[in-house]
Amino acid sequence: MKETLKYLLGTAGPSGFGSNSTAEQVTEKCCLFPNQLTAIITGATSGIGAETARVLAKRGLRIVIPARNVKSASEMKARIQKENPEVEIIVMELDLGSFASIRRFCSAFLSSGLPLNILINNAGKYCRKLQFTEDNFEMCFATNYLGHFLLTEMLVGRMMETAAETGVEGRIINVSSVIHSWAKREGFNLHDMLTPRSYNGTRAYAQSKLANILHAKELARLLKANNARVTVNSVHPGIVKTGIIREEKGLVTDVLYLLAGKLLKTTSQAASTTCYVALDPSIKGVSGKFFADCNESPCSSLADDQSEATKLWRQTHEMIRRKCSQDGS
Repeated sequence: MKETLKYLLGTAGPSGFGSNSTAEQVTEKCCLFPNQLTAIITGATSGIGAETARVLAKRGLRIVIPARNVKSASEMKARIQKENPEVEIIVMELDLGSFASIRRFCSAFLSSGLPLNILINNAGKYCRKLQFTEDNFEMCFATNYLGHFLLTEMLVGRMMETAAETGVEGRIINVSSVIHSWAKREGFNLHDMLTPRSYNGTRAYAQSKLANILHAKELARLLKANNARVTVNSVHPGIVKTGIIREEKGLVTDVLYLLAGKLLKTTSQAASTTCYVALDPSIKGVSGKFFADCNESPCSSLADDQSEATKLWRQTHEMIRRKCSQDGS
C-alpha cells in the first residue's frame, strides 16, 4: 500500500526523480559528454521509442533509427528535425524478426565508420496468436529478446572500441517490464519458448521481458570481466496512457477511467527512465541493474538469478551461432 501511494503521488526516489518525471526533465542538466554521441534506438518510430529519440536528439545526440517501415522512420526523422534542425538523424532498415536483416543492418552500420555510444533495445511486440518469424521462431519472444540479443552481440565490439578511443562510457539499455515477474521458472526453457507447442500471448511477452533482464545481467558480468568501459542495464518504462475512447458512460466507467489516468503514464513520463539511464552521470559504472521510475528497483528472484542468466546467455549464443552457420553467414 505504501509503495502504491508513493507511485500515485509521484514521489521522487534517491535519484531525485519519480514516476511523474518526464524525459526532458531527467535529461535537462545532463552534461556528462563533451562530444556528440551516437545512439541507436530500436522501435523509435512511435510511442516510447519515438519520445526517447526526440529527447536525446534535443540533447545533441546523433540518432540512428532502425526500422522495418522506412517510411515511418523517415517521417519521424522529419518531426525530430523540425524541432531540432541541426541534429543528425540516420534512418536504416531493420527487421528484428529476421536474422538476415539484423546482420545486414549491423554490417551497414559498422561499415559507416560511425562511433556507437548508446544502444537502446526498445522495440517490443505482443502477439495474441502464435506467429513465427522467417527463421521459424515464435514472433514475440524472437523479436523482443532474440533479435536484440543478436543486434547487441554484433554491435558491442564497436561500443567497446568507441569507449576505448574516446574515454566515454558506452551504455546499453534493454527495455523490459515489471510484467517479467509473471514468468515462472517452470516453462522458462529456450527451446520451448522459441517453438512452443501451446501458446499464450501474455506468457510469451512476460518471458521475453524476463529474458531481456537476464541478458543484461550476464552481459554486464562478461563486460566487467573484460574490463570494457560499457555498461548494460534493463528498465521498466511504466504502462503508458493511450487515447482510448470510452464508449460506455456512467459513474463506474468514469471512476475506472480516473484511476487509470492516475496509474498510467504519459509517453514522456514512460520514456524518462530510459533517458535517465542513458545519460545521467550518476549511472556511470552501474551495470546489470534493473531500473523503474528513474531509480534502481528490485526485480523478480528469477530475473536476479545469475546462474539462470549465464545459462540463458550461453544457450542463446550457441543457438544463434548454429543458426547463422546453417544459413552460411
